[in-house]
Amino acid sequence: MADSKQEGISSVIRGVSHRLVYAVLTILLGAFAGAFAWAFFFLMNTGIQLLWGTVPTWLEGAGLPAVFYPLAFCLVGGAILGLFAKHFGSYPKDMNEVLAEVKKTGRYEYKHLGASFFGALLPLLFGGSIGPEAGLTGVIAGLCTWVGDRLRVAGSALREMTEAGTAAVVSAIFATPLFGLAVPVVGAADDSDGERISAQDIHLGTSKPVKVAVYVLAAAGALGMMTLLGSLFGHGGGLPRFTEVAIGWYEVAWFLPLAAVGAVAGWLFYPAGALVKRVGQRLGNRPVTKALIGGAILGAVGVVLPFTMFAGEAQTEELAQLWMVMTPAVLIATGLLKVVVTQVCLNLGWRGGHFFPLIFAGVAIGYGMAQLTGADPVFCLCAVTAALVGAVMRQPVMAALLLFLMFPVRAGLFLLAAAALGSLIPVPKKLL
Repeated sequence: MADSKQEGISSVIRGVSHRLVYAVLTILLGAFAGAFAWAFFFLMNTGIQLLWGTVPTWLEGAGLPAVFYPLAFCLVGGAILGLFAKHFGSYPKDMNEVLAEVKKTGRYEYKHLGASFFGALLPLLFGGSIGPEAGLTGVIAGLCTWVGDRLRVAGSALREMTEAGTAAVVSAIFATPLFGLAVPVVGAADDSDGERISAQDIHLGTSKPVKVAVYVLAAAGALGMMTLLGSLFGHGGGLPRFTEVAIGWYEVAWFLPLAAVGAVAGWLFYPAGALVKRVGQRLGNRPVTKALIGGAILGAVGVVLPFTMFAGEAQTEELAQLWMVMTPAVLIATGLLKVVVTQVCLNLGWRGGHFFPLIFAGVAIGYGMAQLTGADPVFCLCAVTAALVGAVMRQPVMAALLLFLMFPVRAGLFLLAAAALGSLIPVPKKLL
């Protein structure tokens, strides 16, 4: 009887110690994902500064006109991206494709991690109106699968590890832990009991509460590492923050018109995508031609409206300093064309994500509406951006989670309401 009781106590201790070890490993996994995301942003920002800051200074010193730099650089970028796609394939994959593969198979193949990494970085360096989330999600998911294979992690535990890595890197990219946690939870494909996760026979159940705990630890590790590296070496990415908002009856009266403007801008994403996709199909399997045409359109629009270029994360901070000296027409045109140019990039060989540029589009239009209406600018940004993102995502709760930390908490109800209104705008099925 005593031996049986002692064995039971030992079993409990082993189970607790295994979970503690797993928790530490999960935090370390998240920290690695955060460090990787910070390093990617650091390389991206350094490369952009070199290409778009230092090189133009040299060219101006040589007497070359600066006005056509966007067109010239984007054409060069298009040629490089086209040749890259021709030799290495269409990388990176879209974030939804990555999540779908993890959900379906419990893993993400890692044979082309290098191509995914450089395929994500190159278009951003040359001014592509795309976000980094696609490449980073694929690389981290592939690395998690690679680590799992080395440790002989199997079944639902491998899926859990890969999903935890995905939650961590998404949290780090956007600096929005709620969205990062919701991505794998909403898309969870496995509610089975735990399976063997290592050669040491560590076990862990994969019920929803345990999964959420794992994702929380991974996201905490990622955000902690991003914060640490950012404090030591400088800012590494994430969405901008607006800390003050004034909400009075005047702002409330303008809420529905502001949300309607954002929803229409979000709706534009679909017909623009369908049109550009059709052009891409007509061009056939000509990656260099497609990328050159995409670069030409991106650069030509960028000559007239420079803020239509780049992901939008750093540009949002710049626009916050400049919007009062810009006209409403320029701000609104910048936002609308940003939506279109993003689809040009995505469908003509400038591969990446769409969240960052669409958020920037909402911010630009919001500032334009603030000038036209006289309403509080942050309130305008909140209503327009949430409606735009909601119209594109078609999931208002997810849209609100993505933007929640970007705006003050007291604007949260209007944020969710605008995202819901945006998601209700009808889109023909053939465009979805």
